[in-house]
Amino acid sequence: MTTERAALRTIGVEEELVLVDAETMRPRAVGPAIVAAAAGPSGSSLEAEMKQEQIEVISPPSATHAELLDWVRRGRRRADAEALRHGARVVATATSPGALSASLAHGDRYSRMAERYGIVARDQFTCGLHVHVAIDSPEEGVGVLDRIRCWLPSLLALSTNSPLCHGAETGYRSYRYQTWGRWPTSGPTEVFGGVERYRNIVAALVASEALLDEGMIYFDARLSRNHPTVEIRIADVPLYAEDASLLGILARALVETAAIEWRTGTPPPTVPTPVLVAASWIASKDGVTGSLIDPHSSSRVPAAHVLESLLDHVGVALALSGDAAVAVDGVARILARGTGADRQMTVWRRSGDIGQVVADAALATIDAGAARLRPSATDGGPRVAAV
Repeated sequence: MTTERAALRTIGVEEELVLVDAETMRPRAVGPAIVAAAAGPSGSSLEAEMKQEQIEVISPPSATHAELLDWVRRGRRRADAEALRHGARVVATATSPGALSASLAHGDRYSRMAERYGIVARDQFTCGLHVHVAIDSPEEGVGVLDRIRCWLPSLLALSTNSPLCHGAETGYRSYRYQTWGRWPTSGPTEVFGGVERYRNIVAALVASEALLDEGMIYFDARLSRNHPTVEIRIADVPLYAEDASLLGILARALVETAAIEWRTGTPPPTVPTPVLVAASWIASKDGVTGSLIDPHSSSRVPAAHVLESLLDHVGVALALSGDAAVAVDGVARILARGTGADRQMTVWRRSGDIGQVVADAALATIDAGAARLRPSATDGGPRVAAV
């Protein structure tokens, strides 16, 4: 039996971004207006989100890391350009660092969610990165889900980008993951063992009426309803475009490795779901700055060791796709300079000004280079200049 796929699996990413006023850096409810004005074919597409202060950028499927990185950068810059026409900017932070009273987007489904889920829906304001990786069949997809589950907390740790929320330090590198956990079905899954059981569990969850519909299957990774893909949903939206593309190729390597294991009959790791819940909590709390749960031993070890194990685990797949050097360098870069959470906290602790945190993040979102913060000459608000 051949273990290698004939062609590279394509990768697509969806990035949820915060919309802020271009002058005050406070959240601004212009998402629907931006989407309506930007309609039409142009590569990356822009979609509305649950709250009007958000927008989603969806990249086309990519075969190479370079292509994916290009689409992420172009998508962010297009979204920012469209936002500027409405007096706003896009910011890749996974929560709103500043104070927020979010506006529910229009539509029957969102209204029903607000009515059903109360404060959970009213408070919901998070931005994630969803990575779609192509699969050959639902059967293969469930085999993949069963074999990647223990590695997903590592992707969360690499993405952490929500240490501030509503003007306060949260004590978490990814506070988004904590707030997202209030929804039914969010978080890690058990081993399904096959596509029939996966579908039966999804059907039972929908029938329970804890969910409005199948779209609220919020597992950390799931089969896509609309595409022949596995959709990995655990990550914060990263501050840096290069980190988003890194997570894309790591996700593809995990899927390819798991698919090979599934085809050759290698059983999935038997890490208990409660251990994965703890592993995800630790990744959310500390990111790459401390220790993580080792998928092999279920014990805490330095984050760098777990990430090295991740690279070893997917090494063959990275070599097949030509991404090995990019992945190794990317992980080393994050370990050296930190994630978006580190940059937010650096600016916050230096300035004590949430507006400057947001302004700095707005520059980093569109790869505007090094940033120098300076106060506005007119209103004391934040300004950022590229240098």
